[in-house]
Amino acid sequence: MDTPLSTSWPVARSGPVAAWAFLRILGAVYCIAFLSLLPQIDGLIGPRGILPAGEFLEAVQRAYGAGAYWFVPTLFWWSASTQALLLVCGLGAVASALVVVDRLTTPALAVCWIAYLSVVGVGQEFLSFQWDSLLLEAGALAILTSAWPTALAWLYRWLLFRLMFMSGIVKLMSGDLAWRNLTALTYHFETQPLPNPISWYVHQLPATVLHGMTAETLVVETLVPFMYFGPRRVQAIGAGITVAFQCLIFLTGNYTFFNVLTMALALWLLDDEKVLAGLPRRFVERAQRILPGPPSGWRWWPVQVAVAILVFVNAVTFWEARGGALPSNIAVVEAGLEPLRLSSGYGLFAVMTTTRPEIDLEGSDDATTWRSYVFYQKPGDERRPPPWVAPYHPRLDWQMWFAALSDPSSDRCVLALARRLLEGSPPVRALLAPGPWTDHPPRYIRATLYDYRFTDWTTARAKGAWWTRGAGSPYLPPLMLDADGALRRAD
Repeated sequence: MDTPLSTSWPVARSGPVAAWAFLRILGAVYCIAFLSLLPQIDGLIGPRGILPAGEFLEAVQRAYGAGAYWFVPTLFWWSASTQALLLVCGLGAVASALVVVDRLTTPALAVCWIAYLSVVGVGQEFLSFQWDSLLLEAGALAILTSAWPTALAWLYRWLLFRLMFMSGIVKLMSGDLAWRNLTALTYHFETQPLPNPISWYVHQLPATVLHGMTAETLVVETLVPFMYFGPRRVQAIGAGITVAFQCLIFLTGNYTFFNVLTMALALWLLDDEKVLAGLPRRFVERAQRILPGPPSGWRWWPVQVAVAILVFVNAVTFWEARGGALPSNIAVVEAGLEPLRLSSGYGLFAVMTTTRPEIDLEGSDDATTWRSYVFYQKPGDERRPPPWVAPYHPRLDWQMWFAALSDPSSDRCVLALARRLLEGSPPVRALLAPGPWTDHPPRYIRATLYDYRFTDWTTARAKGAWWTRGAGSPYLPPLMLDADGALRRAD
């Protein structure tokens, strides 16, 4: 088998082959993200959705005037109709497929990034997850990767370092006792946003095992990332540990495409020779068409400037994440580039949730007999097993987890959802499972908060239940629509 082109650049020989393999996986992740959005986006942010993108853009324009177009860079300034939302997602899916099959890769990556930046810009709470930021940051790097893979390798490693290290350091800096006394994972598998069936079984492990897993998590997230900058063998071991860690997270929870993308970033810790070993010869020949050195000719200055901007934004973001203050002139530049989402601060589960409140939405025609709405993925019926939906991302179900941890006055999604359900909005109703209120909307709606816990082995065998549900407490009082279509209490 041919060896890849050698390079004298001060990196661990991650070059054309690592770049080619990473871009194919990135294209698949983009495809997952866009196809996941297609059936949901109208109900989430369409004209009759929960948080309409058009209304959001109008509010931004009123607040910022002409600056709104830079503050929210999105194609939907042209139109935020259902057709426009679906068109952009569909265009992104087609472009990502081109990346996967290695056709028009660089322009297709640019289309993917612009399309995803557009939907994230208007997605509000529904597209504000850390993996959305991670995909945009990795996507911005990817546009330049085929032009200068050996230099971009350093930025990919730095991205992976920030993602892992900040996720660990925020746990230690938060002061959360669950992380400090190593009990965090005795809660995590039960209280995470969307558990899967394996989560239940892992939760049953002895406390001492879960304490050990908590300690291992802190080690992997705070110490292993420094291996990314060691000698080649050390980097390869760091890559292996990171991939194994992400596989465990994927197996025990529904975290969409996050784990796949993180594992793909670990490719940049490997020599091209190691990546070569896993690729068929025809793929190797395609990969080696990517030049390992710096760009030449007319591409030199644009690529140099773009890389310099990415280095600047990455450095500033990391400094801010550590609590550092920026000089005013640098802060102005950073604020001007922020809407492009070229870099982000990361830090997952800084404070461990130790309880699992769940919102039960109920409708009624007479304010006496109440029937519950059924969600596709989040816990409801105690006998229904936790679903396995990753890498699909059910964004409403995820957002309901956050809503249950706050009150209605600080989470506008639940009130907006209640209003759309009372209106009988078809795209919003389609986000929920078939059941009550499919044929007509209720006249009244309310929400109750219940505490959910995983069952133990004895209860599971006796009742066939995965969950136990505690006593309920009011979350939303009975609501109805007034003559103007606004929500009001049903007094």
